[in-house]
Amino acid sequence: MDDQQRIELEAAAFRGLVAHLRNRTDVQNIDLMSLAGFCRNCLSKWYLAAARERGIGMDMDQAREAIYGMPYAEWKDQYQTEATPEQQRLYRESAPKHAVIPIPD
Repeated sequence: MDDQQRIELEAAAFRGLVAHLRNRTDVQNIDLMSLAGFCRNCLSKWYLAAARERGIGMDMDQAREAIYGMPYAEWKDQYQTEATPEQQRLYRESAPKHAVIPIPD
């Protein structure tokens, strides 16, 4: 496999992950963070960081819309639920394992 094929496969896998998360609106970000250490917002930050590293003008709202498939505020209104005390506890306990995503200026 050459570099171009690898890039194309990675891009296809990423698109598949994003499509899956768009379909699984029942899965809350707080649960993803607690279990996997990343969520849709993390993907948005990785997307934004990649754009900025390449000199592509983008802000966080645009990056989130690329991942959520709609404005973030709209997604929150339609799908986000209030975190339960148990979800909040698990989130806090898993915090040391959460993704750290530096975003270049």
